[in-house]
Amino acid sequence: MSTRSKSLTFVHQLYRSCGPKYSQLGVGCRQESGYGHCIGILRRYSSEVEENDVVVVGGGPGGYVAAIKAAQLGFKTTCIEKRGALGGTCLNVGCIPSKALLHSSHMFHEAKHAFPLHGVKIRSVEVDLPAMMVQKEKAVTGLTKGIEGLFKKNKVQYIKGAGKLVSSHEVSVDLLEGGSQTVKGKNIIIATGSDVKSLPGIVIDEQKIVSSTGALSLKEIPSKLVVIGAGYIGLEMGSVWGRLGSDVTVVEFGDGIVPSMDGEVRKSFQRILEKQKMKFKLKTKVVSVDASGSGVKLTLEPSAGGPQTTLEADVVLVSAGRVPYTMGLGLEELGVKIDKFGRIEVDEHFRTNVPGILAIGDVIPGPMLAHKAEEDGVACVELLAGRAGHVNYDTVPGVVYTHPEVASVGKTEEQVKALGIAYNVGKFPFMANSRARSIDDADGLVKIIAEKDSDKILGVHIMGPSAGEIIHEAVLAMEYGASSEDIARTCHGHPTLSEAVKEAAMATYDKPIHF
Repeated sequence: MSTRSKSLTFVHQLYRSCGPKYSQLGVGCRQESGYGHCIGILRRYSSEVEENDVVVVGGGPGGYVAAIKAAQLGFKTTCIEKRGALGGTCLNVGCIPSKALLHSSHMFHEAKHAFPLHGVKIRSVEVDLPAMMVQKEKAVTGLTKGIEGLFKKNKVQYIKGAGKLVSSHEVSVDLLEGGSQTVKGKNIIIATGSDVKSLPGIVIDEQKIVSSTGALSLKEIPSKLVVIGAGYIGLEMGSVWGRLGSDVTVVEFGDGIVPSMDGEVRKSFQRILEKQKMKFKLKTKVVSVDASGSGVKLTLEPSAGGPQTTLEADVVLVSAGRVPYTMGLGLEELGVKIDKFGRIEVDEHFRTNVPGILAIGDVIPGPMLAHKAEEDGVACVELLAGRAGHVNYDTVPGVVYTHPEVASVGKTEEQVKALGIAYNVGKFPFMANSRARSIDDADGLVKIIAEKDSDKILGVHIMGPSAGEIIHEAVLAMEYGASSEDIARTCHGHPTLSEAVKEAAMATYDKPIHF
């Protein structure tokens, strides 16, 4: 058989196998079109096999979720992750391990201080720090392997290595196992997350001067811990080591803790943390940190200037926030626009100014939260698929996982005032909630802010037991534009902590029953 005959026979076979498929897509072989048309389709088909529809750079919450959703929507998808373990900062050295230690340390604290009040007597309670760390790592490993399993299930190609964009449709990957590989994609999604924000003159060695990463893996409980920064991460890690026995001092440049939090809640939260023996130095600047001795010596001065003082510690945690991670991605060379905060500029469809390159999560504007990144990832690929992907950043909740927890969604009272909106406020303390009283965990309150004329909910702020779970009733209500009366007239089970939300809603548009 001649070479031409063989080729024609192959085209016949191709048509028999792919003709109906391509006809359904509207680009299929037509018998009357001739073999040339069929061969053209064969070439296009081969190109699609070699090139991805979507390449995701970064395997954190935003990246891996985007990759899975893209594959579910029928896109040929590859995810590149340089850590060698999926889940990003959140799963490996952030949200998950910190929550494991927060729970373990809370259990220890409860056993030591609260159990006797409930009639549970234990002769002695000790901390086994290595065992605590093993439990933390077990949680991390299990979840990381679980994401790899989801990749296999959804047919996402997973490449371990550091990716750099060399064009708007190509990523060069330095593989962890050695060598390099070029990955092509019609659409490249940047999902590289964020990194620890450094402070001038302070070198993090992850031994005596640690980031949140090092604070999750300390080999022993420090006698004195100084936390620089009174944000979510600093307070959570300070709580962990404070419960285990550390003397914790938090140094904050601003005039209050967690500046994004509602002012009334923030002040009450600080008082509770102080009762837990956490100390605060507000309006204070760290001038220098000396780790040359056996411990660490900090030089401090008032933020506005003034006499200097010193503070000594065994370990210093630098927790001054996070910054977008865009280093070494090749974005500047390709002309991708970056704003003054180091964030990638995108439009409402997550597209950068360079066609084919998109970005989600911590590298773009918005709250640097894992769940926000996940929502970005889903919406981004839905939009690529022609669907109506959307993220409402006004209803992204935030949670501080201390005890009590603090959770919020929407605007603070200060923000509503600044906007000149007439509003009502309703509050209900957990001290008046029967479930909270029965479990002897009644610190905190629920605060609801609603527009005065329409009663539409503008913000909800909860400090109390399980606040991070309870807040989602408010998130759902705000997503659907509910009023405080809508929540107030919704039947809540009794006795539950969630009844505090119902009562706060009653207090917003009318009056509560139980307070």
